[in-house]
Amino acid sequence: MDTRTHIEQRLSEAFAPVTEIDVIDQSAAHAGHAGAREGGGHFHVILVAEAFEGKSPVQRQRAVYAALSEEMKSTIHALSMNCMSPSEYEAD
Repeated sequence: MDTRTHIEQRLSEAFAPVTEIDVIDQSAAHAGHAGAREGGGHFHVILVAEAFEGKSPVQRQRAVYAALSEEMKSTIHALSMNCMSPSEYEAD
C-alpha cells in the first residue's frame, strides 16, 4: 500500500463517518530540499467529518496529527490540511 492510500485509510478509520477525504501527494514539488532529499513525504489533506463539528481549527489539526502520529515519525515530512465539518463544507 502506498503512503497516500495508507494516510487516507488511517484518517477514514479515525474520523468515521467521513463525508469527504482527499490526500494529495505534493512530494514531487519538494524534491531536493533539506529534510526531503528524495522529495517524499509531503502531503495535503482535505478532510470533512462530523468529528470536527464544534471544534476549533487547532483542535482539528491536533486530532489529525494524533491519528497519524506514527506516520509523522517516519513517512510524513510535511503535512498541510483543510479540516471541516459537514455543515461548513456544504456552506462553502
